[in-house]
Amino acid sequence: MSVEKLIFEKGAPGRHSDVLPAMDVPEQPLDDLLPAEFQRATPAALPEVSEIEVVRHYTHLSQRNFGVDVGFYPLGSCTMKYNPKINEETASMPGFARIHPLASESMTQGAIQLLYELERYIAEITGMQRVTLQPAAGAHGEITGLMIIKAYHESRGDIHRDIVLIPDGAHGTNPASATLANYQTVELKSDKRGGVDVAHLKEMLAKYEGKIAALMMTNPNTLGVFDERIVEIAQLVHDAGGQLYYDGANANAIMGITRPGDMGFDVVHLNLHKTMSTPHGGGGPGAGPIGVAKHLVPFLPGPLPAHGREGYYWQDAGPQSIGRVRANFGNFLVLVRAYTYIRSNGPDGLRHISESAVLNANYLMQALKSDYLLPYDRTCMHEFVLSADRQKALGVSALDIAKRILDFGMYPPTIYFPLIVHEALMIEPTETETLETLDEFIAVMRQIAREAREEPSLLLDAPHVTVVGRLDQTLAARKPDLCWRPDVRAGRPAEVAETANTR
Repeated sequence: MSVEKLIFEKGAPGRHSDVLPAMDVPEQPLDDLLPAEFQRATPAALPEVSEIEVVRHYTHLSQRNFGVDVGFYPLGSCTMKYNPKINEETASMPGFARIHPLASESMTQGAIQLLYELERYIAEITGMQRVTLQPAAGAHGEITGLMIIKAYHESRGDIHRDIVLIPDGAHGTNPASATLANYQTVELKSDKRGGVDVAHLKEMLAKYEGKIAALMMTNPNTLGVFDERIVEIAQLVHDAGGQLYYDGANANAIMGITRPGDMGFDVVHLNLHKTMSTPHGGGGPGAGPIGVAKHLVPFLPGPLPAHGREGYYWQDAGPQSIGRVRANFGNFLVLVRAYTYIRSNGPDGLRHISESAVLNANYLMQALKSDYLLPYDRTCMHEFVLSADRQKALGVSALDIAKRILDFGMYPPTIYFPLIVHEALMIEPTETETLETLDEFIAVMRQIAREAREEPSLLLDAPHVTVVGRLDQTLAARKPDLCWRPDVRAGRPAEVAETANTR
């Protein structure tokens, strides 16, 4: 297989791709535009390539990338599902895509109306009183919700509440967000059915009496199981003076079926880029709106979209607001996609989406539990967690299985998460996959289990047919080399620039 050349290795001196007409105004000296201390001593060594070289190069690279439009992407907890193209068409409409964030209210009535209605849709879906659309991602929503909880406690004089309880199967961002909000975190154990251990919860509430600020939960949790004692848990936390925070990363399992507000939660965030179908990954784009119960509304970030006799406008936040958490009005085009998704499906459609996600996950779980260990053998929601412990006993790890899956044109599930499952394989098929795709995945997973027993070397050296073979992940993580430079090491061509761990 030939080595993919870098864009720096293509082209020739003097070659260019611009087709702009000659300037008809005087060229301004660089010194007038940029102070001398910020100028390079020599021009940047940029590639000199034609337009067709640029187009072919990046088109070819894109064809080597894996995405949900290319194949099955069962990445547990991340909901990498197919994104209807009507959402993309709506978000690309000039009136949305080209709107300026500082445009006046009179010029942005449609945009404010969309956000006004979206807030009410999300409030209805989650069972909350009001919603802020500002947070730009789930973790951003978490810190926003915790800041609201902190402001609420401080307004009541409860300044000593500095403990946030977090189940041992929580998303990794939960303890990070709590720490960033200047809280101490205390871990709660899971019981034998995968829910919060209520006995341990009672023990912690007694141990830290008067200091509990909140309990952060995902329901269904990262094991993909619904906590059947959630109403009791909510009552215990509220009786202790704490607030209940809902991590909405798994809301695509419950839409139209149940609502966090009805379970007793005080704060909810949704990952719109996951639940409401925006292409994401690699850091964005995202949106993590926060919904709150009535007693927390005064603390919401502002401004909030409002409607009156004169039309739609931005309502300033009250004196107890925690203030803005993001410039302008959130990741607007992600919000446009979410609005389109909700309007396209309607209440019955959203419920059908959740029911289909749950059905698909249980179908896979039942088919695979004979070949892989299932630590929590109970009806799952939208995802489930297997363990590769049986394969590990044969010298094959969850990582080896994930690498081998790549050979079949599918993306691997999340591995080694949640941490409470040894050799975890976290699988989320989503609602958008066909029965044929699910059956193909089952066949692949069964074949890999058979290979682990009969020919484990196939897995230990996988993947075999991908563009890049098995990388040295430890070297790439500990000594990343992400910058191109002419290679002057002895014995190698000068134009070959990247180190082996990043090639």
